[in-house]
Amino acid sequence: MDLLPDPVWPMVLLAVVQAVDAALCVKPVDWPVGQCLRGVNFPERWWWVFPWIKAAAALGLVAGIWVPALGTVTAVALVVYFALALGYHVRARNLGIFFVSALAMFALCSGVLWWSFVA
Repeated sequence: MDLLPDPVWPMVLLAVVQAVDAALCVKPVDWPVGQCLRGVNFPERWWWVFPWIKAAAALGLVAGIWVPALGTVTAVALVVYFALALGYHVRARNLGIFFVSALAMFALCSGVLWWSFVA
């Protein structure tokens, strides 16, 4: 496994996706963020953590282009994050569009991890 990403563009793409997601979570709009979090019964008092987590992920991905191992750790953390999100959806039996969205993000993060660091 490489400590710096090659190619870099998948990391940049994922960082942009995470930054947009963080912006959507600042003041969660009912659809998609609010409905998704309610659908998995995630306590509303903890919703404030999502913009910070997602912004930190975006920054970690960008900084990881130059800082050895940071991008790898951030990409692995995102795979774990979305694996946990999938678990929340399964546990709540919320297997609709938001489950598919979490599955797509899990696949995207796994693909970026594989393509930029393993392959």
